[in-house]
Amino acid sequence: MNVLSLFDGMSCGQIALNKLNIKYNNYFASEIDKYAIQITKKNFPNTKHIGDVTQVLQKDLPKIDLLIGGSPCQGFSFAGKQLAFDDPRSKLFFEFVRLLKELKPKYFLLENVRMKKEYLDIISKYLGVEPIKINSSLLSAQNRVRYYWTNIPNIEQPKEKGIVLKDILQADHEEKTVKDTKRNQRHYRSFEDKSLCLTATAYKGAGNNGMTLVPIQVGMATDINGHDILKRIYSAQGKSPTLNACTGGNREPKIASNMTLYRKLTPIECERLQTVPENYTNGVSNTQRYKMLGNGWTVDVITHILKNMSLQDSNNG
Repeated sequence: MNVLSLFDGMSCGQIALNKLNIKYNNYFASEIDKYAIQITKKNFPNTKHIGDVTQVLQKDLPKIDLLIGGSPCQGFSFAGKQLAFDDPRSKLFFEFVRLLKELKPKYFLLENVRMKKEYLDIISKYLGVEPIKINSSLLSAQNRVRYYWTNIPNIEQPKEKGIVLKDILQADHEEKTVKDTKRNQRHYRSFEDKSLCLTATAYKGAGNNGMTLVPIQVGMATDINGHDILKRIYSAQGKSPTLNACTGGNREPKIASNMTLYRKLTPIECERLQTVPENYTNGVSNTQRYKMLGNGWTVDVITHILKNMSLQDSNNG
């Protein structure tokens, strides 16, 4: 089997394929971020990096069996400026469409963020399939809603695993933070009407899958300047907010350690949120680790989708 991954990032698709023990002859990765390429080469040295997606041509590739990608989403996201298809980054979606038409793979998978229905409909029209909406919170400790367009058959909602932040915290790091109060103490304004215990208000609907946990905000940092979203402190009894690619400026998720402490999640904890192997992103700065994890996929969601491919076809190459 030959795989082409567009906007490959740190190669989460390759992690998923390996978790499923799906053998592939070639994994072609289109990526331009040097740090993401460095991490991919560290973990998967046989990856064939082929550069900028706009320069990827059918004539340079063998028969592709699986085409995957998560095109840049800044123009689609509710958190962005909603420029949609006028945004140069979102126009890269059409490179996915171009290669889908040219290569005619047996299977394809495209991931993207929550967006206006009109944009969803346009993408669905081009790809010829309707998306399935999956929240990573079903399989991890992170609240991360994404849409997945695929022709892989019989994709259903994953079953809720009930994982919360406390399940993925580094015990040694948490202990050090609490003990070293003189150096690490950060005061925050507590929300008296918020309980650290889970209540019915800590749940929201998850489609046909029933109920799923959500982030529980328990306070605001008083020593951080800027937008309120940077100051939010969450309970370890709930989910993490969505990791994003923005780094620095106190954008990393923050959790409450006790009534007078808070701390940022570590890179390893963020790897666990994305169900990425521990220290997979080690080898670059923490800033770059947070960035590529925010840009990446929740591996267990991708594994859930790819497992429905015909294993006989996949393993036969």
